[in-house]
Amino acid sequence: MTRASHTEGVTLSKNGLPAWLDPVVHAVETVEPLQLSRFLPPADGAGRQSAVLILFGEGARGPELLLMERASSLRSHAGQPSFPGGALDPEDGDPKGDGPLRAALREAEEETGLDPSGVQLFGVLPKLYIPVSGFVVTPVLGWWREPTPVGVVDPNETARVFTVPVADLTDPDNRATTVHPSGHRGPAFLVESALVWGFTAGIIDRILHYAGWERPWDREKQVPLDWRA
Repeated sequence: MTRASHTEGVTLSKNGLPAWLDPVVHAVETVEPLQLSRFLPPADGAGRQSAVLILFGEGARGPELLLMERASSLRSHAGQPSFPGGALDPEDGDPKGDGPLRAALREAEEETGLDPSGVQLFGVLPKLYIPVSGFVVTPVLGWWREPTPVGVVDPNETARVFTVPVADLTDPDNRATTVHPSGHRGPAFLVESALVWGFTAGIIDRILHYAGWERPWDREKQVPLDWRA
């Protein structure tokens, strides 16, 4: 069985999704690129094509998101909590077609042990750009229809795998603004003994906002970052 065999015939479907995901589906269908980020893919087509999996499941405390913490030894975004994901491989297929869908599932399987057959992909957000690493990222959204055990597959890539209840992400006490020495400011979440910031926090922040789940929070509460971040 090849690596890609688990993800053959990947499609998007909204059939049978739980009702609580309706606001997310609506947000995905209506959001514009600049409503998500000011960093959009270069017009000349530069950048390395990649994808992340934004996986919604239902846990003991209601809706939750799957996240992982990248190994501290990695060259880019070391130690950061993130969505599972990575660069497209040739076997993933067309970057402008269903290649990002396959890549998101393949990377999630490789990084967390997730069984892709239990995931129903239901939407794709506009491609975004991460200037610091040069990645053009397609955020792929999924419903964890049939949850399976997940955990660290390769400690050289992943430090830990965990889920975060959406209730914790929307709790004003868990929200803050990160301030980088460069002056860049962005949303952050203090959840599950982790500081979620950067690209991942930005996407979560916009999904909560456009899904109507956001609660008022203190944007003056700051968390400083150092130059290594």
